[in-house]
Amino acid sequence: MGVGLDARHFPPEITRRGPHAVLDHAVALGAGGVFFRTLFDISPTLDPGLLREIRSHADATGLYLEGGLGKVNPFAAAETPELRAFGNGDVVLGIRRTVEAAAAIGLTDLWAGTANYKPQYAGILGFDRFRTDVAWSRQLAAISGFLTTLAPIVRDLGVHLNLETHEEITSFELVRIVEEVGPDVVGIVYDTANMLHRAEHPVHTARRVAPYVRQTHLKDAALRWVPDGAEYQLRPCGAGVVDFAAIVPLLLAHNPELRLTLECDDVRRPGEPPMSMLTELSNPLYFQGHPDLGVDEFLAYSQLVDAHEDRVRRGEVESFEEHSRRPFGLEQWNSVAVASAAYIAVVEASTELAQVG
Repeated sequence: MGVGLDARHFPPEITRRGPHAVLDHAVALGAGGVFFRTLFDISPTLDPGLLREIRSHADATGLYLEGGLGKVNPFAAAETPELRAFGNGDVVLGIRRTVEAAAAIGLTDLWAGTANYKPQYAGILGFDRFRTDVAWSRQLAAISGFLTTLAPIVRDLGVHLNLETHEEITSFELVRIVEEVGPDVVGIVYDTANMLHRAEHPVHTARRVAPYVRQTHLKDAALRWVPDGAEYQLRPCGAGVVDFAAIVPLLLAHNPELRLTLECDDVRRPGEPPMSMLTELSNPLYFQGHPDLGVDEFLAYSQLVDAHEDRVRRGEVESFEEHSRRPFGLEQWNSVAVASAAYIAVVEASTELAQVG
């Protein structure tokens, strides 16, 4: 089927030309499909005609098509106002209408988010997990409660809402939500690098979530120690700490039909440095806020950081400074997307050969 691309992170030169241009660009790069983060990224009004056009365009060009819903955290509802607007003020109705629109074009697995990262705020306060106005435990309870409210709608329409392993939530928490609400309603979108912000080891995470993974966001990252903790910087797949050769077989063993989608996050204006994010391990609130994180897993995470720093010292991968000095634009983004897809395709082929053997 081929490795796909997440449309939300295409360069603006492509996205501003609309969803047809996104599909055409994916075809030009040899991608296997396109994952539109929400249906509103295809059509802000969920125009049925345009949605059908995009479905037909994807089918005609041999691309798989995936999509999403939006936030399902009532405390983050203001960040996806389109869901409320589409229900004329009724969020549940707006979600029903959005899910119906997705199901009408054959999208029965829909991405959903639990919160967000705010890069304008430093340290732990950049993550909604550490909001001071509402405790994370209350947010988790609200997410589970809201998904339980949505469950009859989702079951009726034959759709899964898949929660991403996003920067703010742990895989332990995601698995509990899936099992509480029901795996017939809720699945998981496994982002291979986001859990590094929670000091989880990506392979350990994959073992926990694999039975429930229905969509993917594949990306890689570099890690290094800094005075306040660990710094994270996006990298092409294979140039960071994520062990795809271990993760992809785990995922495909549970779901052989799983589509592998790249999230090429490093979209920036020429001359801008890549975004770096701090995991503020020096803050006592960090470990207090991660009661599920065991010593063994944190040790494995720490070894990832050490091993990557060793690779930098040996000249096997770029340092943070070297990577930051690289020119970046549409041409570079295309190169990263193609190289990452080729890397994942080799891993996928190796997995299939091993399964046959």
